[in-house]
Amino acid sequence: MTTNHNMKTIITALALATTPAICHASASDTPTAEADSSLTPHLNMDNGVVPIADNRGFTLQSKDGRFVFKPYLMLQASGNFNWYDDEGLDKAYNQDNVANSGFAIPNAILGFTGRAFGKIDYNLSINAAASGQAILQQAWIDYGISNAAHFRIGKFKTPFSHAYLTTLGETLMPGLPNSLTQSVIMPYSLNAVTPSFATGFDLGVEFHGMARCGLGYEVGLFNGTGINTNMATKTISDDLHIPSLLYAGRLTYQPWGKMPTTQGNPRLQDEKKLLVGLSANYNVESENESTNDLRVGAEFAMLWKRLYLAGELYYMNVGFTKRQKINSKYHYLGGYVQAGYFVTRNLQPALRYDFFDRNGLGSTGTGGFLNAPAVALNYFIPKCNLKLSAMYEFVGRWGHDRQLDRDIDDLGIATHRAIVMLQYTF
Repeated sequence: MTTNHNMKTIITALALATTPAICHASASDTPTAEADSSLTPHLNMDNGVVPIADNRGFTLQSKDGRFVFKPYLMLQASGNFNWYDDEGLDKAYNQDNVANSGFAIPNAILGFTGRAFGKIDYNLSINAAASGQAILQQAWIDYGISNAAHFRIGKFKTPFSHAYLTTLGETLMPGLPNSLTQSVIMPYSLNAVTPSFATGFDLGVEFHGMARCGLGYEVGLFNGTGINTNMATKTISDDLHIPSLLYAGRLTYQPWGKMPTTQGNPRLQDEKKLLVGLSANYNVESENESTNDLRVGAEFAMLWKRLYLAGELYYMNVGFTKRQKINSKYHYLGGYVQAGYFVTRNLQPALRYDFFDRNGLGSTGTGGFLNAPAVALNYFIPKCNLKLSAMYEFVGRWGHDRQLDRDIDDLGIATHRAIVMLQYTF
């Protein structure tokens, strides 16, 4: 009896110690069989791929709610049109303005998620539309000491960017902002050095939780190699003498309760949720051990019944390792604002403005930036989990001193992008 009492005391002390000092979780946050059973009808399991909410479809579950198993599926098929500027090249070079167009399968994901013993969450998903090691999209185990103290290990989303942390099947638009996905421009001919703001899926370990007062946190260590690597390949930094990993953290405030990771769900139109957050990560010896990349981000998101609003601003500092013998540092800035509104129960028009200083805030010797307004329309076909999305985006160029700078700034990015996508989730 004394041993059990001491173990409970140690676990409670650990949970309180890992919660921000200004707001502690109560003892009632500790998971129990009774608590899980009462929450089972409202279970919203975290899988990062498909919406579950209160409609979980086919689910296996024990009577006490301590064991849950939910298989899921997401299929996306799209028609794409991309028109590229010819960048002043002579037509004799057979420059094609229309490229990367036609039909595509962005995602074909099969996975399962669930809960064991009332305190262990797990998730595994395979993306048949990917290639190489990215076929394993996610694989993780999450152990909950309390709501304020969870431990996760495996392959999952890194704690940076609201756009990436949103459930994949519930994004406002079928294409993510260019400022997140496109690589920055470096003033050197280094093909292996193409950093971008996005960190996405990665292998690592994370400690996270949310206190009753709305403060949430995520602190983790990751390989920093992204979704395309499932192996341990890292070394010790020659410059900093620490493991060459991605060190990441995120702090959020959600005063009206935990915000669903959605940008549009017809079943969640009575929510009143608010999220503000700050995040940062430092990728030591990234880009084939060539650079040390610091990223800092600020995010805002709100669900107010049928209205969804969000915005992000992110900054990146890129510094080369000593072996590269380049002393200069480069600074990049990007961000977006977006909004969606359900004009009917199932129809959601959306707007987005995306901003990207791809040239490094003048640190590369080149000015100008990209700005990309986009419009979209989502229709959720009732009673069959189908979502039809259409999107158009224009990438403009602003503030360049020379036409050559203007031409280089959007290399690899379509000036006009149109996508029509049909999505099925189960």
